[in-house]
Amino acid sequence: MKAKYYLRIVVLILCGAAPILDAQSVLRAGAATSNITPFLGTSLDGTISQNGPAIQIHDELHVRCLVLDDGEIRLAMVVCDSTMIDRSIYDHAKSLIEKNSGIPANRVLISATHSHATPRVVPGLTDNPLNVEYEPFLARRIADAVQRAVVNLAPAQVGWTSFEKPDFVFNRRWLMEPGSDMANPFGKSGDTVRMNPGREGLIKPAGPVDPEISVLSVQHLDGRPLALLANYSLHYIGGYQRGHVSADYFAVFANRIQELLMSDWEKRSAGSGLSAAPFVGIMSNGTSGDVNANDFSKPREEFAPWERMQKVAYAIADDVYQLYPHIKYQSNLTISMVQRELLIAVRKPSQRQIEWARELSKKRGVDPAKKLTRPQVYARETLALSKYPDEIPIVVQAIRIGDLAIASSPCETFAETGLAIKKRSPFDATFTIELANGADGYLPTPAQHRLGGYESWPARSSLLAVNAEPKIRNTILELLEELKKGN
Repeated sequence: MKAKYYLRIVVLILCGAAPILDAQSVLRAGAATSNITPFLGTSLDGTISQNGPAIQIHDELHVRCLVLDDGEIRLAMVVCDSTMIDRSIYDHAKSLIEKNSGIPANRVLISATHSHATPRVVPGLTDNPLNVEYEPFLARRIADAVQRAVVNLAPAQVGWTSFEKPDFVFNRRWLMEPGSDMANPFGKSGDTVRMNPGREGLIKPAGPVDPEISVLSVQHLDGRPLALLANYSLHYIGGYQRGHVSADYFAVFANRIQELLMSDWEKRSAGSGLSAAPFVGIMSNGTSGDVNANDFSKPREEFAPWERMQKVAYAIADDVYQLYPHIKYQSNLTISMVQRELLIAVRKPSQRQIEWARELSKKRGVDPAKKLTRPQVYARETLALSKYPDEIPIVVQAIRIGDLAIASSPCETFAETGLAIKKRSPFDATFTIELANGADGYLPTPAQHRLGGYESWPARSSLLAVNAEPKIRNTILELLEELKKGN
């Protein structure tokens, strides 16, 4: 179909005629959002930080969706304002998408941003009935967003660019000086790395950061902005008020880039009769499992609640806005998507660790409202891991949009993994979206596991085997090679 289309265009051009575009041969795109704000009283974030229930809505949460269709393949990329989402919820949403929108489940990439002021949508983390009620609601609203984006499909053109923004990305894992208190929740002191260590006893960061911001821009054929997906390897910003729901800087960026681009379009198209079509801005999380915005080598900066996330989001949006006019667009290109499921071993506790956890859990006391101590939290996590299967299935995906590649990881993936994927990718431009299609915990490299630290402590937040990272990384690279050879 594509070859015939290109020949038709060439003939028409040679004959001096303007081509009449076949709707099934030209790239089409559609974007949409849906609201996923939880009820007040829903438990926020996770069980380790124990943030408590939602008492106020600072800003609404949304699903943001982009659908692409080249006449042969239709795929969807979905980003949710959520801390993380269990695979079972994703699978439910994908089944609804396939039923209602006709997009196969293996051509849908859904991810969470990792804002820490949202529910952590993992069944079994809490017995709060509002959280249980939220799970099918979220799946339904994800499917709704995709269905709305399909309805919005229109002839489109896409372009991409990237730039570096090192201002806000710092490795949060630090090698510590001898004599530093390195005790972990299990009563051991073998760690050499501490997460968020303060300002004393620091040697150097334990790993690199990825300062690149990748941008996929989608326009209508007349140049009207349709959607923009940015990707940045920055964990989250925070600076919340306790109990207040927020989508963090991810949503602030989405709203700000919409404001900038649509305001600019309205000025440029004044008097043309062209109306401004709906636009969706999106920010996905890159490989930020060991990265945050705090530079521990410098004195701590103080910000009012909510102040810093706006500062960061506006700075990024302004940079994207400056680059936007220079993006080159294409409307006839290859899009494709591949997926693979892997079985990854779980780091299950030994019998001795289980006995330690049971003994410690008996000492909690009778006040259920009282917060657990850190050892008690990890005792509970040890008992939870003991009930896991020996292996769990995970999903990794790769998408091709012309010479741009987008990979997915279901974990909180370290920056060095994302950098390694970029370095070895056969595509000119590549980025990875983390916490996609699952919520399978941190993904330290084997070397980072040996250094220890929070991200390596066995829990539902870090449950995969020590050798999981190279298996996932190599599989992603295999999928990218498959996409490259497919053309």
